[in-house]
Amino acid sequence: MKSKLKNLLVAFTLTVSLTAGTLLPVGNFETAYASPDTSVLNKQNFSTDVIYQIFTDRFHDGNPSNNPSGSAFSSTCVSTKLYCGGDWQGIIDKINANYFTDMGITALWISQPVENIYSVITYSGVDNTSYHGYWGRDFKKTNPYYGTITDFQNLISAAHAKDIKIVIDFAPNHTSPASESQPAFAENGKLYDNGTLLGGYTNDTNGYFHHNLGTDFSSLENGIYKNLYDLADINHNNSTMDTYFKDAIKVWLDLGIDGIRVDAVKHMPSGWQKNWMASIYGYKPVFTFGEWFLGTNDADPNNIAFANDSGMSLLDFQFGQKVREVLRDGTDNMYGLDSMLSSTATQYTHINDQVTFIDNHDLPRFQVSGANNRKLEQALALTLTSRGVPAIYYGSEHYLTGNADPDNRAKMPSFSTSSTAFNVIKKLAPLRKSNPAMAYGSTQQRWINNDVYVFERKFGSSVAVVAINRSLSTAASISGLITSLPAGTYTDQLGGILNSGNITVGSGGAVTTFSLPAGGVGVWHYAATQTTPVIGHVGPTMGKPGDTVTINGRAFGSTKGTVYFGATAVTGGSITSWEDTEIRVVVPSVAAGKYNVKVRNSSSVDSNIYNNYNVLSGAQVTVRFIVNNATTSLGQNVYLVGNVAEIGGWDPAKAIGPMFNQVIQAYPNWYFDVSVPAGTALQYKFIKKNSTTTTWEGGANHTYTSPSSGTGTVNVTWQP
Repeated sequence: MKSKLKNLLVAFTLTVSLTAGTLLPVGNFETAYASPDTSVLNKQNFSTDVIYQIFTDRFHDGNPSNNPSGSAFSSTCVSTKLYCGGDWQGIIDKINANYFTDMGITALWISQPVENIYSVITYSGVDNTSYHGYWGRDFKKTNPYYGTITDFQNLISAAHAKDIKIVIDFAPNHTSPASESQPAFAENGKLYDNGTLLGGYTNDTNGYFHHNLGTDFSSLENGIYKNLYDLADINHNNSTMDTYFKDAIKVWLDLGIDGIRVDAVKHMPSGWQKNWMASIYGYKPVFTFGEWFLGTNDADPNNIAFANDSGMSLLDFQFGQKVREVLRDGTDNMYGLDSMLSSTATQYTHINDQVTFIDNHDLPRFQVSGANNRKLEQALALTLTSRGVPAIYYGSEHYLTGNADPDNRAKMPSFSTSSTAFNVIKKLAPLRKSNPAMAYGSTQQRWINNDVYVFERKFGSSVAVVAINRSLSTAASISGLITSLPAGTYTDQLGGILNSGNITVGSGGAVTTFSLPAGGVGVWHYAATQTTPVIGHVGPTMGKPGDTVTINGRAFGSTKGTVYFGATAVTGGSITSWEDTEIRVVVPSVAAGKYNVKVRNSSSVDSNIYNNYNVLSGAQVTVRFIVNNATTSLGQNVYLVGNVAEIGGWDPAKAIGPMFNQVIQAYPNWYFDVSVPAGTALQYKFIKKNSTTTTWEGGANHTYTSPSSGTGTVNVTWQP
């Protein structure tokens, strides 16, 4: 590994001026940049990475011979719902041309790579194709218009050779558009298993799909168990479907992908997704984040619960929507931005694992036609320096505009490297690898008014300070600013391209009064050599005893010490590797539940605590629990609680629910799909809860032995 990591060093100088005319290195740069946590070999931790989202068909046509023919193809891309020719060879070409490396990008999120339907579907007189990759027909084969399996392998190899990770989009929620009454409609949702037909939406005698019409988005339940628009909705309670999607993702994991973005997680049972994630983490764990769409100022406790309990991170829509309000639309101010950052830091258990963004394929482009470019440039700078894993949408570096789908999916207009936006990314992206404060740091507001926001990121002794003045007409005098920066003069890491300059820091972190010009952004930092151990990341955040977990941070030392899961010490051979910035450790045989993780180095110095690592009881399966005739009064809901941690460990505060009662079952019958340990004797009861009281079901405990694989269903009647 060490020889591989030495190849990561680049000619890059970070300096802090401590006295006039004297330049000294910031911390230990070689150690910071070449450490294992910054390596493409680390598939569990994306904290030091910057993701670039590519709509494969719209990026670059590297192999015209694989383009579709006839009405499915638009050679000029004026018909934006047809294929335009972009493919994996086109991405490879730009990898090899160093387009991404020059921009500082270290991860590419590409369109779902699976085989899609070939039909052209006409809606409202407009022809539509599966150019976007979301109309899957065979999740174990490639989309031939993107390339072959060999092309995909070449993409992985080319990316890894440049220390770039590959993230695939994956959509196990549905197949393709379907009609309940017209079997000849398009491919009518047909699903194939490596070329063999499993079934279609009509005559679905095996129950592979839901047949509950389309969702009206009125409730979480309605969105899960009904079709998303006209897309054939997978029934994840079906054992064949459960096995299929576990096996399908293994195909791509075996090809060497580094991460997964999961589409439409809001529209699938959370219990099934937790079970699916557990299978991935027990096989070949990679960083995984899902899409739970939130509108402007939406606050959904289900979103928070999913991020904290499913084992999967999320696209941070609260971040993206608020940044758009503040820096794009002017409908909120910097106090609103600060409030969002502080509230989400407490809501999400692992805030730095949520993926931040300012636009994507489901939102109008951040850049508005005719708007000042500085708004986008500031939003990029904020995203790249904030908590979370930053994702940049293709074309943002060229100020691409566009309203809702498909206008926000235009063909890549240029591969120039001279734009200011490109250079903002180029200058700031590498800081996530060179300064752990950018990757792992806490966030603290240091100076604020309606238009100006100054915040600090801090990790151990490393610090970064960012100042943004969104006013495009008025400079701001920044006085009384106190930071954690050591005394010295600090150079703006943007090199003045967003109108800022150096700052001088005195004793106690006091910054000499300075002017932040209109539209200005300044970034100043200090990357320290850490002397005491500090954990920045643990990944995955969920696993069963025997799974391997990667711990990243600083100053662990070169000699094995001890890793603690709560009070349980892990030593010796159960620590499979130990380096100064990375430890790989086997989850010990402890009771299931959430544990605080701590590192004690060989000198018996303890790190900070990393909270809420979720130890599972064992391998997981999904079981649908149904209880009949559970009548409730106004304000009451029904929950499930039982003898294992996955169903609350008999703690009503940790009970699973509220259960559903509208689509699969109707009130007074209730149901919920739950991830539970496989092949396990479960004891459980149902309870009724409102805001003040809990009413337990009577009688003896219900008992059920979960299946060793596949899915299960258990149906009982409420015991008065």
